[in-house]
Formats: sequence, C-alpha cells, structure tokens
Amino acid sequence: MTRDDIAEAASLAVGDRIRFAVKAVLEQILDEEMSEHVGAGRRERVPTRTGERNGSYGRDLITPVGKIEQLKVPRDRDGTFTTRVFEEYHRSTGEVEDAILEMWLQGISQRKIAEVTQKLGAVRIGKDAVSRIAQRLEEELAGFRSRRLEMAYPYLYLDATYLKVNWGSHVGDLAVLVAVGVSQEGSREVLAVETYASERAEAYRSLLKGLIQRGLSGVSLVISDDHESIQAAVRTELPGVLWQRCTVHFMRNVLCKVSQQDRAEVAADLKSIFAVNRLADARTIAAAFCARWSRSFPGAVSTLQAGLDATLSFLEFPSSHHRLIRSTNGLERLFEEVKRRTRVVRIFPNETSAANLSTAVALRASEDWALRRYLDMEPYRAWKEIKEAGKVKPTTSQT
Repeated sequence: MTRDDIAEAASLAVGDRIRFAVKAVLEQILDEEMSEHVGAGRRERVPTRTGERNGSYGRDLITPVGKIEQLKVPRDRDGTFTTRVFEEYHRSTGEVEDAILEMWLQGISQRKIAEVTQKLGAVRIGKDAVSRIAQRLEEELAGFRSRRLEMAYPYLYLDATYLKVNWGSHVGDLAVLVAVGVSQEGSREVLAVETYASERAEAYRSLLKGLIQRGLSGVSLVISDDHESIQAAVRTELPGVLWQRCTVHFMRNVLCKVSQQDRAEVAADLKSIFAVNRLADARTIAAAFCARWSRSFPGAVSTLQAGLDATLSFLEFPSSHHRLIRSTNGLERLFEEVKRRTRVVRIFPNETSAANLSTAVALRASEDWALRRYLDMEPYRAWKEIKEAGKVKPTTSQT
C-alpha cells in the first residue's frame, strides 16, 4: 500500500476504511492466484512461466462488510484464469439473498429490508435489488405450478380470495383460485394457484382441467363454499364426485337470519346437527331444529332446509375424517397468510406479481405441511373397499 493510499484511507469513515482494507487484501489474493496460474510473479522472468498477464478489469463484489467497488481482477493473455475469491463470496451473497427473499415473503416492506441489511453491515439493498432477488422465484414457481401429480387425492378443497391489482386504467379485484388436496398417503398439499378476473364457472373449469391434465385422480369429495361456479365445474370435470358445502360458511348464512340476542342459543342447536357421525341422526336433529325455530326465524329454517343435503355429504366418509373434511377452514388459514403478506403490498402492479406472491406463500405452506400427516388414510381405504364391494353385482352362485 503506497503513502497516497494510506492518506486516502485515513480520510474515510470507519465502514469505508474496512471496505478499503478488504479490497486491498482481496486484490493481493487475486494477484497471488494469478502468479500461481502463470507460474511467475509480476514482471518475474523464470523458466517455469506458463502464461502472460494481460492487465486487469474492475468488478464490484458484495461482501459481508458491504459493496467493494471496482475490485482489480487480473487477466491472463489466454483468458483461462479463474479465481476462488468470487466463488466464496458468491456463496455468502447467496445466503444474503436467501435471507432477503425470506424477509420479502414474510411481508417485510422493501424499505425495511434495506434498513435491516444496512444495519447488519451489508450493502444497502434497494427496491430494485429486492425485485431482482425476488425474480429468482420464477423458475421455482413455474415448476411448482406445472409439476405432475403422481398420487391420488381423495379429498379436494377449492376456494378463492381476492387481491387488489393495478389494471392500468383502474385498480380492481383479482381472483386467486386455490386447490388443496389430501393425498392417499394422508399428506396435505397445495395443488394449484391460479389467477382470474373473477370466479366464473369457466375459471374453475380451467383450474380443474389443468389439474386433470397434470394427473389429478382418485377424488371422492370436493369441499368448498356454496359457489355455483364451483358446483358447475365439479359436475362437468369430476362427474360422480360428491360435493361438500362448507359447514362454517353455511352456519353463518343461517345465523345471519337470526336476531343478535338469540344467536348464541340458535348457534348451539345448529352446531349439534354437524357434531354427529350418522346421517340419520343429523337429519333427526335438523328436523327438531326446524320445529323449534320455524316460527321465530322462518328465514333461518328455510336456509337450513335448502342447503342441508349438500352440507351433510361428509357423513358418507369415515368418522375420524369428519372434522377436517366438513369445512374449508384449512384454506381460510392459508388465505389469511396471503392477506397478511399483501397488506404490505396493498396494490399489486400487475397480475403476474400477485400470482407469484400468492404461489410463493402457497409453496411455503406446502413445504410446512409435508412435515406432518394431515389424515390417517387407513379408514378411508377400508371405507373405499366396502363401497367398491357394494357396487359389484353378485354372481348366480352368490344369489
């Protein structure tokens, strides 16, 4: 280091001094690596020389102490010189990027990320840098959306949530349709995340068609809210599959027709209908509910009677599964996580960014879900065998 270099370093702030020193050390390492590569030091003439130096070029490098600008990287005449320095710091930079990406997915604003990275001693990461880092998700998300579905999924949950998107001329809603399946092994998995302008029947049909093309099979029950578009799509694309109307949403629909002062008592009676394991028992309790409340709340009773059959479909299946297949509560919790993240974004600049973030949140959820079994599917397999045996026509010897 020359006298001028020392004078320059003395005038810098502490952080800059550290980066200046790191830069000097790295350039010394690079020079020694070049000497080893060509078999001789700078301006050294020895018989062991195997190459020639050819000046240097400047390169910026992100390090744990910040951004090193215009690092002098030596070149050889043959262009064959490589350095281990960049490989080491690439790993370090990758760890920083992973941390930034995780912060982004956790809902921390880009401004806050910049402040955090600066306080940690790294280079200040601006909005553009965070956006570039987020683009690393693209390939991962594309693979997630198009992956083959190798297993059967007896239970399929469908629902949608809405995000705000800038459509150019105005800010409007974007429907995010999500499909979650429970596999034959009992694991829960996000199967699809698709965005559409609305929840029209064509949107759900497109979603189901895409799933079938990717290998969706073995569906016995679809669980969703009371949305005609979903019902129409299921009837068309999954004929013969039972549909379960979410009991939580259904009870809200019934109770909204009950006065506030009587709601707790009516709710207790209503919940008892869905707390039993046999269809006959549920219908008996429902009949008693109607008899008790028909005069006080005819609207509530009418709503119950109109939707009861579809809301009791879960009773066709093993009793140990009832609690988890009678509502879309699991999907609602996933949507809460999406909403938590989007509260920071507020309005997405376009549909692609909204789809990417929603899919990224879903992907992380699937990774967490894979760590534990959602349902024991042995009762379902036994139930399935009994159902299939009942469909077999007896032979002459059996009659």
